[in-house]
Amino acid sequence: MVGGGTVGAWCAYFLRTAGLERVVLVEKGHLGQGASSRAAGVVRLQGGTPEAVRLGRWSRDFYVRQRAEIGTDSGFTRQGYLLPCFTGAQVAAAHTRIAMQQAEGIGVRWAGPDEVTELNPTMAAGQALGASYCAEDGYITPPRNVAAYTAALVGSGVHIAERTAFTGLDGTSVVTERGTISAGLVILTGGPKLAAVGALAGIAIPAGGVRHQVAVTEVHPAFASTPMVFDVPSGLYWRPEEDGLLFGMSNPDEPPGEDRSVDEPYLAQMRARLARLVPLTRDLRLRRVWAATIDYTPDHQPIIGPALDRDRVFVASAGGAGMMWGPAVARATADVALTGASEIVDVTMLGLDRFDESGRSRLAADPIALPFPEKTT
Repeated sequence: MVGGGTVGAWCAYFLRTAGLERVVLVEKGHLGQGASSRAAGVVRLQGGTPEAVRLGRWSRDFYVRQRAEIGTDSGFTRQGYLLPCFTGAQVAAAHTRIAMQQAEGIGVRWAGPDEVTELNPTMAAGQALGASYCAEDGYITPPRNVAAYTAALVGSGVHIAERTAFTGLDGTSVVTERGTISAGLVILTGGPKLAAVGALAGIAIPAGGVRHQVAVTEVHPAFASTPMVFDVPSGLYWRPEEDGLLFGMSNPDEPPGEDRSVDEPYLAQMRARLARLVPLTRDLRLRRVWAATIDYTPDHQPIIGPALDRDRVFVASAGGAGMMWGPAVARATADVALTGASEIVDVTMLGLDRFDESGRSRLAADPIALPFPEKTT
């Protein structure tokens, strides 16, 4: 197992609990050191595709049952999630999406403009034409998620090799700077660095990383019980956090890269958008601001499947939705590696073979993903 983030760590745990006698996880730094500990933690069942709905539902259910299974949990909080619409075209798309999601068995429904205000009175009245709403959506605490999968790894007997850089493959043997590990199967993860991990193994993986910014306002009592909100047109989302409001955003015009400095002009642009939608935030100071490198794929969908032309080597990526899809992607990848299929989701269309030599996907992009760049390099 290469990579100690959310996907890699949970996958190692699922492999071990599936009965593999020896599972070794190789991590260049420390568990959760990358994107896993800097995420916003949003978990929604309201996926833009049937596959996204299934991955989100399985992950949410796993977070709910974690304490019974491993003795600790990732701190899932049921908060509800609104995806407001501001044009007729967005309303029509939302109704089509809701029908698909309801067919998948999740409790999502349409909320009219008055109900949107009733559900979240901090939002400016009269702007949204309505919203899709799912009361079962929520969020986890990312550092607590890292602690949970660390405990699961240790408790299940996974061998953890931190501060051990992966340098390549020799068949199915994992080559590291500290020696070679013989393996019957290999799973490559890496989040924003997955393409680089693949390159070390001689495998082309169309995945990238780009800056994602998150901020938390000072305390205000009005936010405590309000649903989360995702303003899909701008790529801005927010939720309660530490008695204030956490909000996050990605700039679709920013090129891929690992810049983790704060982009003050773009942050100001998103603050202005937030202030229009949530007027209370206009005069609130920011308590914390940070930037992380978040992973993505060209179609904003996960990668689950074998490496092309490599026997017993598999690739896994949550496509920028590590908290939302990570456990399900991890479990589905473990299933596929062990049995060739998964009951969680049909992975037939989610493998590397959906991309052409230029990295273009034959799948349509997830319509409600964060606005990542179209290219990965």
